[in-house]
Amino acid sequence: MTGRAFLATFRAILTDSTAIMLLIGSAILYSFFYPSAYSGEVPTRIPIAVVDMDHSGMSRSLTARLIALQQAEVVARPASLADALRWIEDRRASAVVVIPEGFERHIRRGEQGKVALYGNGAYLLRGSTALAGVGTALADLGRAAATDQAMMLGAPAPPALGMVQRPLFNTREGYGSAIFPAVTFVIIHQTLLMGLAMLAATMREQQGPLAFSPRGLLGIALAFFVIGYANVVYYTGFVFWFQDMPRAAGTLGALAVASGLFIAATVAGALALASFFKVRERPIQLWIITSVPIYFLAGLSWPAEAMPDWLALLARLLPTTPGIHLMVGINQMGASLSEQTAELANLAALTLLYGTVAVLRYRVRPVGGEKKADSGSLQG
Repeated sequence: MTGRAFLATFRAILTDSTAIMLLIGSAILYSFFYPSAYSGEVPTRIPIAVVDMDHSGMSRSLTARLIALQQAEVVARPASLADALRWIEDRRASAVVVIPEGFERHIRRGEQGKVALYGNGAYLLRGSTALAGVGTALADLGRAAATDQAMMLGAPAPPALGMVQRPLFNTREGYGSAIFPAVTFVIIHQTLLMGLAMLAATMREQQGPLAFSPRGLLGIALAFFVIGYANVVYYTGFVFWFQDMPRAAGTLGALAVASGLFIAATVAGALALASFFKVRERPIQLWIITSVPIYFLAGLSWPAEAMPDWLALLARLLPTTPGIHLMVGINQMGASLSEQTAELANLAALTLLYGTVAVLRYRVRPVGGEKKADSGSLQG
């Protein structure tokens, strides 16, 4: 019974072009289309102009540091501020650095050197990135100048220890690297929900109320479990590598267990919800607008601590909330299963809850003293 339902479900999917596009085609499409919007997630080589009115060794040192920046690229060295501002007006430069006359002299005297920065506010991200890079160069030069001043004044040497900041899990410090790994599991969750509910609604349109034995329902669940698990393997094994997304090398065993629980909870929830739909198009109309709320309820971009308690509790009824934390924690942050016991327990409880609802909703009911025939599969 289970094997027949498993194979019949795959036949139903393969004979329904919309279901194939939802369950398989959309996963492949999203894997290339969605990350492409963030391919330039970290602005680099923003054009800047440098006006050096001091023409000293220290001003040349600052210019050399600006040239070496990853965030900015020195494209011009105008003779005056007016010429430099025209570069901004013509959009040939996003920022201007002006080194005034007497820059080195003030620093040698133990005074503060002054540098003027001008940015193009019309392109806030480009301008702020360029100015942030200039600020880094100025900070480096300031530390070097402070050391020279201290040595000339006979002051103690600078501290032997310095702080080096390195991002652990988002090494590119980009928006796409932060959001796409989490959105991946929303995509898998939504495609399974819509695909399964659409097939169930199609069957109800053609045959009326559905009824399956527990073994037949298990066969259907296993078919969708295989598809969902294949999607997880595709994304975590190929897409994250191909798109150069953060991968902190959680163990394969931990990733396999976490993926299995996430997909099991998703399929159980999809079966339970699918029992309420009678029109084929209704699942797509409903769930296509829920992706963004589901992502925010997961508590990654908006922390759960900042949510009302009732809303944070409600979010725990969605497989995506513990599922995203579990999968991102293991795949991107290298967490172990023992460190994710709360998420594992949450997914196991949701699998049991929604699985029980599905069995009750699809149970074979006596009709006129006889049991209704078991449909056995999601086929038209």
